[in-house]
Amino acid sequence: MEPVGKSNRAPFQNAPKTAAVFGASGGIGAALANALAQGGCETIYAGSRSGNPAIIPPVKTTAKTNAKTPAIHPFRFDLTDETSIADAAQIMRDNPPELIIVATGILTLPDGSGPERTYKRLDAQTMADVLALNTIGPAMIAKHMLPLLPRGSRGVFAALSARVGSISDNGLGGWHSYRASKAALNMLIKNFALEMGRTHKHAVIAGLHPGTVDSALSEPFQSNLPGGQLTQPADAAANLLSVLGDLTPDDSGNVFDFAGKRVPA
Repeated sequence: MEPVGKSNRAPFQNAPKTAAVFGASGGIGAALANALAQGGCETIYAGSRSGNPAIIPPVKTTAKTNAKTPAIHPFRFDLTDETSIADAAQIMRDNPPELIIVATGILTLPDGSGPERTYKRLDAQTMADVLALNTIGPAMIAKHMLPLLPRGSRGVFAALSARVGSISDNGLGGWHSYRASKAALNMLIKNFALEMGRTHKHAVIAGLHPGTVDSALSEPFQSNLPGGQLTQPADAAANLLSVLGDLTPDDSGNVFDFAGKRVPA
């Protein structure tokens, strides 16, 4: 985890006409969906396990603003249920998204199992659960959503990753299941980029490291953070969308942090 602070990047511009956010009820996911809504995205598919995304549509067009109320399409999905993901993709086929964001992830499991600081605490079921949510679930989303990206124009698939998934940048160890799940996700992002590059020349497939965001994921670890190392979800969303706006197909397959810097593999 590391500091982000207030967003100092350029405001989000050139919003896609249609976008899909998987995880739109979480801290970062909801902020991303709201930023897209406020930024002029006309159609937003907002997915969550409950089917109740936390989106606040902008007001209708006035003389003071060009923002229009977007069409919000909530949908239910479960990272551990591929059928629910396939059903979500089917909903979007008639009006497919140009931007797909997987804003899901787990650090502490619902039963309280947190990151293992030593190999002595490794547990097979815990590892399987973390990999199912952080790696396999996003992979299944890619399986069903990547075919919806446009072939003749820019399309973006992005998944929230983490700097701790970098193998070459790992100088501390620990957090075994979480690190492994994110490293595996990063490899999948590279694989997807190579495969999509053969058929979708304008596609961008990327991982995003948002920094330490004030969310349910980071809450158990916030007490030990120095001042200024925690960013609000809205600022994180602004950072990430600005980064995505700058990426080109040449960047595809890599992971980028909130400042647009490439995270080493």
